[in-house]
Amino acid sequence: MRDTFPLLVKTDFPAIRRRRLEILQANLGYRCNQSCLHCHVAAGPKRTEEMSWATMETLLAFAQRQGIQTLDLTGGAPEMNPHFRRLVQAARAIGLRVIDRCNLTILSEAGYETLADFLAEQNVEITASLPCYLEENVNRQRGDGVFQASLEGLRQLNALGYGLPGSGRILNLVYNPLGPSLPPDQTALEKAYKEQLATRYGVVFNQLFALANMPIQRFGSQLVTRHEFHDYMKLLKSAHKPENLDGVMCKTLLSVSWQGEVFDCDFNQMLGLTLGGGPARHPQLSELMDIDLASHPIRTADHCYGCTAGQGSSCGGALVAGEATGQGQSLATH
Repeated sequence: MRDTFPLLVKTDFPAIRRRRLEILQANLGYRCNQSCLHCHVAAGPKRTEEMSWATMETLLAFAQRQGIQTLDLTGGAPEMNPHFRRLVQAARAIGLRVIDRCNLTILSEAGYETLADFLAEQNVEITASLPCYLEENVNRQRGDGVFQASLEGLRQLNALGYGLPGSGRILNLVYNPLGPSLPPDQTALEKAYKEQLATRYGVVFNQLFALANMPIQRFGSQLVTRHEFHDYMKLLKSAHKPENLDGVMCKTLLSVSWQGEVFDCDFNQMLGLTLGGGPARHPQLSELMDIDLASHPIRTADHCYGCTAGQGSSCGGALVAGEATGQGQSLATH
C-alpha cells in the first residue's frame, strides 16, 4: 500500500484551534469482518490490534473528569473488540451518549446474533455505513454479498424500533462517494435514500451523513496507483470554503487510538500526526486527565481540505445543510 503522508504533510491549510471538548472518539481496533476500498484505517479480518480493558477504563475516567458528553466508538468493527459490551454498559451507566459506528453486516455474523438486541437495550445510537442504495454499487465498494447482509442488518434494527419516528432509537446512515469526487448535496441525497430504501426494501432510518473520502490509507493509495491523487487534491482545494472551518469536528473532538494515544482526529491518527503539532511522541490519554485543551492548536495537513470542501464533511455529515457542491456524482448512479 502506498503511503500518502509525504504528499500531504506540507500544507497551506488555515491554522485552527480547539474549543471545549464534547466528543471522545475511540478506535477499539482494526479487526473487521470487511475490507472496504475506501477504509481510511485499512481494517480487515486479519488485523489483530485491539484496545485493552485498562485503556477503556481510562476512556471512562477521562470522560467523567473532562465532562465529555459523547463516546463515539469506531474501528474496524468496534463490536469485534471482546470488551465492547462491557465498555458500552459502563459508559451508559455514567450517562454518556454512546455512538456505535457499525458496518451493519456484523449483525449477521456468527457469534453476534444478540448484538442488535444489546444495542437497543443500551439505547446506543447507530451510525451505519451504506455507501449506496443500489446493490451493485455497494458490493463493488465493499465486497460481494455486503448489500444483502446490510439490508438484513437494517431490518433487524428497524424491528427493534431503530429509525422509527418517536422510538428514541437513532439510526443514521453514512454515504461515501464511490470514487474521487465530492459527495452530492446531503439533503437531496438523504431524500433519495429514504425514498429508495423505503420503496424497494421497506427500510427506514433517521439521517444520512454524506462524507468525503480522505486521501489516506487504502483510498489514498488507490489514488496514487491510478495517478488520480493530485487531481483529487486539486478538487478538494478548489472547493475549500472558509466558512466550514468553524464546524470541523476536530474543534470539539479528541481521537484515541487502540493503544490509548491521543490525536486531533481519526484521520490524523491514521497519518501519525502528533496532537497539536507538538513533540514527536504521542501523548497517552492518561497524561491529559487534568489538561484543558480548549484554545490549543490543531495539527493540520493537506487532507484537512477533505473536511472543508464543498458542503463540508465531518463525523456528523455535511457542515452546510442543503447546499449542493456541484461536484458530486449524479443521484441516479448511487
